[in-house]
Amino acid sequence: MTTETDPTDAETGEPSTAAPAWRLWILLVWHPALGLPVDPVAVLGLDESRQSAERVVRWVPLVYEPADPWRERLGETTTSQGIERWIAQSGGACSLEPADVPEGALDLTHAADLVLDELLAEVIPALPSRGDG
Repeated sequence: MTTETDPTDAETGEPSTAAPAWRLWILLVWHPALGLPVDPVAVLGLDESRQSAERVVRWVPLVYEPADPWRERLGETTTSQGIERWIAQSGGACSLEPADVPEGALDLTHAADLVLDELLAEVIPALPSRGDG
């Protein structure tokens, strides 16, 4: 006899927020004033627990041109293997950093939105001006 795992907590009846298959990354580009790839331009979320992997990308507003290198990379199918390749190749004009799945995220999209909100509220305002505008 087999049993399926229930996505709800048996004691509370609430949906489980545990999402071990969700992975999030912050996509970074070169910051001219700092001379490092530390300027966040997007949040990438990936859920490979399904037959067809789900991908979510949340772009930082008003950084269209600086984000072009990532737009090109994301034009291809995104997989964990591809992301590992990007991490190995990072260190030039583009880089990516893993992000924790925020507590209370309802789904992958909500998780990416929460990470983007934190970037917009705390990280991006702390960076010096790019000097390109």
